This record gives sequence, structure tokens and C-alpha cells, in this order.
Amino acid sequence: MADRGASPLSLPDDWPDHPDPFLALNHMGGFDWDLDAGVMQMDAQAHEIFDVRPDEYDDRPRTLGTRLPPGEARRLDTMVSEALKDGSENYGAYFRVHRRDGSLRWTHTQGCIRRDETGRPRRVIGIVRDATQELRDGEARREQAEEEDLRRRQTNVVQLTTAALAHARTVQDVIDVLKDTHGLTHLGATSLVMGQLEAGRIRLIAEGPVGSFVPGTEVTRIDEPYPMSEAVRTLSPCFIESPEEFATRFPGLWQGITGLRITSAAYLPLIVQARPIGAMGLLYSDRRGFSTDERNILVALGSSIAQSLQRAMFYEQEMDLAQGLQQAMLPRTIPSVPGADLAVRYRAATLGGSLGRDIGGDWYDLIPLPGGRVGAVIGDVQGHDTHAAAVMGQLRIVLRAYAAEGHPPATVMARASVFLDELDTDRSATCLYAEVDLSTGVIQVVRAGHLDPLVRGPDGTCRRVGVPGGLPLGLSAEFGRLDYPVGTVEIDPGDTLLLCTDGLVEQPGADLDDGMDTLCALIATGPDDVRELADRLIDVAEERRGDDDVALLLLRRRVPDGARTGGRLKRRVMPGDPGALAEVRRMIRTAVEGWGAGELADEIELVADEMITNVLMHTEGAAVVNVRVLDGGGGRRVRVEVEDSSSALPRRREAGESGVSGRGLLLIETLTDVWGVEARGGGKCVWSEFVVGGAA
Repeated sequence: MADRGASPLSLPDDWPDHPDPFLALNHMGGFDWDLDAGVMQMDAQAHEIFDVRPDEYDDRPRTLGTRLPPGEARRLDTMVSEALKDGSENYGAYFRVHRRDGSLRWTHTQGCIRRDETGRPRRVIGIVRDATQELRDGEARREQAEEEDLRRRQTNVVQLTTAALAHARTVQDVIDVLKDTHGLTHLGATSLVMGQLEAGRIRLIAEGPVGSFVPGTEVTRIDEPYPMSEAVRTLSPCFIESPEEFATRFPGLWQGITGLRITSAAYLPLIVQARPIGAMGLLYSDRRGFSTDERNILVALGSSIAQSLQRAMFYEQEMDLAQGLQQAMLPRTIPSVPGADLAVRYRAATLGGSLGRDIGGDWYDLIPLPGGRVGAVIGDVQGHDTHAAAVMGQLRIVLRAYAAEGHPPATVMARASVFLDELDTDRSATCLYAEVDLSTGVIQVVRAGHLDPLVRGPDGTCRRVGVPGGLPLGLSAEFGRLDYPVGTVEIDPGDTLLLCTDGLVEQPGADLDDGMDTLCALIATGPDDVRELADRLIDVAEERRGDDDVALLLLRRRVPDGARTGGRLKRRVMPGDPGALAEVRRMIRTAVEGWGAGELADEIELVADEMITNVLMHTEGAAVVNVRVLDGGGGRRVRVEVEDSSSALPRRREAGESGVSGRGLLLIETLTDVWGVEARGGGKCVWSEFVVGGAA
């Protein structure tokens, strides 16, 4: 072939006609070609290169042409002719020469074209040399460069794959990295299979391309005749270099994958600390056999994949443990509450890292309370570890206990703070406790360093309700501030109360108020159903992949059947104030008549008077009177509650001789449909209910 890029041959004017000794020392032969005479003289070294004896050569270039293969001769002649015509000063070319023994030898020639003053070529002075070893060395260098480039590319794939695997957290992440176009496919593999070792069996976790699954291979024993089983059993790679070998060694599997046109395969054991955890197979459809370098690279790749798979398995085990612990700490079920639609959700953080880092201290709770009330709790213990979850579980239980005992919201929060302060922990917690009266829509809210609640109206509008708050739990006792102010919020039928932890609000680089505004906008455009809305909010949190867990509680006050709303009357009667007692009697009668229960006004007034008088006579504090209408769960009822600060329960006594006292409980039992006593923190509540027959 022509070498038009060869270095030019520049010869001085005094170049000898026959520089045999000089050229011979460099294993070159020389020639002097007189173009006008058509004579080409060559030295002895040139004769040797063309393998012609002096008596066989007549100084005619055409004679030399017979020593060249026909194609080589035509190509060389064309190249020289073009150089002579186009004004070139030099030419160079590689060509092959027939030896006497029938072999071909690569030869290289360079010629310097001498022209007259008109530019006509008159003479060519040049050299020829044996280029066989040169080209052989060049070919060897090219092959070596190609091998090094292939090895470099394969090593680069291993490095890139290892780097990508460093970010894989789950087993599926590992599989996705390997199946990615920037993964193992760069090694030329047609498909990938992977199995995970579980209790002496290999469970298939990656099955290659769609439609390549072989029935019966989803779970296999390590003693079965499969290549992955052999790799795990022997702890050695299993290389299959041809379809014939595959069919002979593993006929059962080969029958199932014949349609994939597999020509070779490499099955690698995945070993960590001398213990197999699985196996991986690379299937090829365009190659046969594996070089030593390729085998070494694949083994190194298998080691890297094994480390990543082990890390992913540990991570999933930790996630299962963390989520199991978290679920054990959260309420197993949320009770149904008459008059309300409820939805609760929890999403774990995505921190990764050490054991337990994906578990947090966020929690929710819903506590049924007497009188149609319900306590809604949302809280967040500081930290993201198992200790935070353990503290959360204890705090949730004691807060539920204090609420169930009947303590008012401020007392519930204060006692929970004291409990956390006395607990052997350095953790604090934010919390919000809302006591909801579904019959009236009145909510008493206590906040301990937590986010404000949100209320969404039936029309979709969402507002943030500012509630006064105290210090986070666990800090109030330390700073001597156990006072938790109570805020009042009212929700109408169709309104939804939303409580959440800061993981739903906070975003990196964003202000908390901006986050609340964003959340309000999201809630406003969300679905009306509380469960669908809760799912939508958690999906958004999942898309952000935040580093904090999220707890969420939604309570929607249901519209009563017949669109009938209840009423409520609340008054405080102090000891020694007969005027207040008379006023309460009058207001009770007016309210009861307004609620359509006029036929029961006398009975309700009499029972309320007896209950209030009993408090004023037998306790040292005030009587707090609540009268309200309840709908559902047995019909429309009027409920009278009288609270006091005494824990002493009412008891039946015999009437005295005068008959003035001792008949209170008998009177209540006779006139009411049902009555009872409930503990309320440091005091109690005596209540009575009357079934109303009329309509409001």
C-alpha cells in the first residue's frame, strides 16, 4: 500500500551513484532510475531485497514487476506514475515481493524525483529495504495497543460500575446499576442473571431480559446441576466457552435458553469474607471463550458486586428492623370515631448510614374520650435512631394515659413534659395535643414547641391556625415553665383538621413559614377525601426524599345526617353565688327549649340543679356546667355534664328524717335515660343524658 505520508527523501547533489557500503550498513539497497533511458540500476543489497541475481536482472523496471504480486505491481506503478505527473519531489510505498521459496516479503521504497528546469522528471534516486520485521513489529504493537485499550476499557467499566454501586442502597438498586446501559452491557454481555443464597437455596433476584425466565429456576438447591449452583458450591467461577459446552454441562438450563442464542457465559460466585451470599451470571451472544485478562477482570468485578450486594442486604435488614420497631411503637389501629373521617400516615426518613438511621421519633395517636370527644396527638422526639423511637413509644403511652384519665389538655402536656424530663434520656420532643368535641366543633389545643395546626374548609381553602405554645417536652420542667396555654379552635361540619410533623414542611434552604404556605397551597388543591389527601401529602414527601420522617393526622368533622347541628352551653358556678345558680337554671331551660326538647325542660333543669348543688355542697370548688346536644349513636340526646375538682365519687345515702337530702342519686336515676361518672384529671365529671323525641 502507498505511504504518501512517509518522510521525504532528500539527497545531496553529490550523492554517489552506487552507495553500496553506506546503505548496506543500514540494511538498505539503492537504485538509480534513468527515466529517459528507462534503465534502473540497483546495488547488491537491492538485488538481495528483490531476491534476484545480477545475471537475472537486465536493469529494466518491468523485470522487477514480475517479482511482485499482480495487484501490488499495478498499485506501485500507479502510485509512482502519479508522483511523476503531479510534480512531487518524493514518493514512498510499501509492497510485497515474491521470494524464491514462494513466501512474500514486505518491502518499502522511497524515491527522490529529479526534474529539469521545465519540471520534467528525468531521474529517480532511491532506496529499498526489507520491511517485514518492521510491519510485524508494528502489527504486534497495534495488537498490544488494542489489547491494552480493551483492558483499559474493561477496567474502566469495572471502576465505573464499582463507583455506581457505591450509591446503591437496596438489592434492587444493585440490580438496576448492573442492568443499566452504563453497567455490564459495556462488557458485551447480552443479559444478566443473579441469585441470592438463602438457607442453602439460591433465589433468583434478576432474571435477565424479558421472556428469558426458565421455569423451575426461581429457587434452586446448591446441589442441583445449574451453573450458579456450581459457582456457589465450589466458590469458583464457572466459565462456559461455547454453546456445545453449555449444552453438555447443563442440558436442563440450556434447553430453556436456547432461544437467546447464547454462545458463552461466565457465572461468578459472590463471596464476602469467605462466605458465599449468591451468584451472578453474564451471558454473551457474540463471543466464544475468555482470555486470562478477561477472566481476572470478571472475578474482580464479582468481588466488588458481592460487597455491594452484602451492603444492600444489611441495609434492607436494618430497614425491616427499623420499620418493624417503628410500627410497633405507633398505634396498631386507629379507632373509628362517630362524626369524623380519619386518616393517619407515617413515612420513614431516607438517611441511609448506620443501623437505625432510617427510624425516627415522629408519632401520631388518636384517643377516644368520654362525651363524644376525641384526643388527637402529633409529636416528634429529637433524633433519628432506635433510642428516639423507644422514647417516642414511652411518651406516646404516658400521654395517652394522662388524656384517658380525664386531665385537661394543659395538664396532659405538663405531666408528659415532667415524665420526659425524669426519664433517663437527653432527648426532648415537640408535641401538639388537640381535644376535639365533634358535637360542637370546639377544639382545645395545647402546643409544646410544635407546628401550628392547619384547617381546611369544605371549599378547599386552607388556613394556618396560630396557637399559643410552651416549651418542648422535657425542657419545660428544666426551665421551670410548666404552663401550657390552651388555644381554642372551632371547626364546622366539613372542615378538616390537619396535624403534621416538620418533615412534611421543612425543605433545605427554605424558611419554615414559606414551607407552611407551600403546604397550605398543596392541601387546598388536594382531593376532598381525607385518605386520598393524606396519600397525596405523603407522596409529595416521598418525592422530596427528605432526611426527616413524617407523621400526619387528618380529622374531618362529618356533616350530621339531616344537616342538623348541635348546640352547647357552658357556665361556671362559684360557691356562695345563688344568683349564678338561678341564672344557669334559666339558661338551661331556654337552651333546651331552643333545641326542641321543651317537653323535657323540667326534668333536665331539675337534674342539672341537683348535680350543681351537690358540687357546691360537698366540694370546695366551683362547678363547671356543660349542656349540649349529641347526634348519632342512639339518636338525638341532651347531655348535662358537671365537673368539679374533687376526686371523691358520689355515693348513695339514706334520706334523713327531714327528707331534705339523700335522694339526689335516686332522682338522677329516675329522670335520666343514662348517667355516669368520669375521672377528669384531679377531679371528676358527673353526666346525664336525655333522649330527645322532638326535632330541633
